[in-house]
Amino acid sequence: MNQDIFCRNIFIRRGITLATTERSFVEKVWDFFCSLKLTLFLLISLALTSIIGTVLPQGQLPPEYLAQISPTKLQVYSKLGFFDMYHSWWFITLLYVFSLNLISCSIKRLPHVFKFVTEPTLVLAESMRNSFSLRKEITFPGAIEKGRDRLTEFLGSEFSAPIVTEHNGEYHLFAQKTAWCRLGVYVVHFSILVIFVGAIIGSLSGYKGFVSIVEGTRISSVEGRNGQSIPLGFEVLCEKFDVEFYKTGAPKEFRSILTVLENGQPVPGFTKVKVIVNDPLSYKGITFYQSSYGQASEGSEHYFTATPRAGGVPEKIVAREGALITLKDGTKFKLLEATQEVREFAPGFSGPAARIEVTPKGAAPQVFVSFKNFPEMNAMRGDALIFGYEGTNAKMYTGLQVAKDPGVWVVWLGCTLMLIGLYIAFFMSHKRIWLVISKGHARMYGNASKNQAAFEMMFDTISEKFKQLKI
Repeated sequence: MNQDIFCRNIFIRRGITLATTERSFVEKVWDFFCSLKLTLFLLISLALTSIIGTVLPQGQLPPEYLAQISPTKLQVYSKLGFFDMYHSWWFITLLYVFSLNLISCSIKRLPHVFKFVTEPTLVLAESMRNSFSLRKEITFPGAIEKGRDRLTEFLGSEFSAPIVTEHNGEYHLFAQKTAWCRLGVYVVHFSILVIFVGAIIGSLSGYKGFVSIVEGTRISSVEGRNGQSIPLGFEVLCEKFDVEFYKTGAPKEFRSILTVLENGQPVPGFTKVKVIVNDPLSYKGITFYQSSYGQASEGSEHYFTATPRAGGVPEKIVAREGALITLKDGTKFKLLEATQEVREFAPGFSGPAARIEVTPKGAAPQVFVSFKNFPEMNAMRGDALIFGYEGTNAKMYTGLQVAKDPGVWVVWLGCTLMLIGLYIAFFMSHKRIWLVISKGHARMYGNASKNQAAFEMMFDTISEKFKQLKI
């Protein structure tokens, strides 16, 4: 250490300035955001963290998931924002840092590329001539000016109009094509920023929610991710709901017939609109997607008959889910659940059915299924009473995913710009040709930024015409 100080003092006394490699804090921060390593780290981080949003459910958690996960994991995942990952502070931070990284890299490198495009090398130095693998030479008699004029016309017709520069008794002809394609990568950078802006607009001004509408009823608000009620500013009426099934019992198609109401009146063009999967309804920037369906249980009544096996008049039963009813003979009857498609809990059968609990007087309760379309199955039980399911006045409800995203058009614009930028960056090439004319001979040189093989074929074609040129 003392020796270093001694040497430094000697240099200072002799007036020698020592260059330092130490950079200021601002320069270090700038280097950090311009780093390609940071770009790779952010891209890998965004890719890996996006897996979380694919594996874990997002938004409102389904009951079956809550039943499986431990309370500790649920608390940890919730605090880390894993169930709303794309709106979590750390994911948004990654996007912000990635945006700064793109902007910094572009600011650092774009001026150099722009200067390269707008201020090309017009005079080809001897050292550069030796670096080109594509070159041809011809000799010609006569004045150099005549050769310049003839070759200028030739290069303009075969490739591109050249710029003529005189230097040290030589004429340098420079022509280029699609020089601006070198800016393609920056179009991609800009498109990513546009997509981020669109996503931020959608995140701040938009929402995603869910709503259930019973047939014949209307709603004016939806439930957001965190359970809050979001007003729509208009009403949506469910006129009717239909569902079709395959023979296997799987739903083939379910559709909602919706009408949009403003001030209680139907909106022209939005009356009785059919909404199915992949064919949503959009109004005032809010889109309704067909998501689920079911049978409304609130306020609905279900009808049964209890027929004595020994004969007699059947007793009619009007029941609601969960209500306990005592029959004339003291038997207690409770409707547990009902469905319009029994395949849900009785594979091999179809049609409406109900799961009921029957407790004969002085006996243990029994739980079984009563069918509407298979009365013979009801009679196969050996009980004193035969229970038949007659149907219900219950209505169906439609479950709709609701989304508002004012930034979606900005995102689409960014995607379009990205496709254009990728095409420019990968499928277009900056092609350059120089002609150096001196007394008695001319030399042609060529270079391309990419796809050198295709350019070499073009250069060879021009070279053949170049060699046969009469000057």
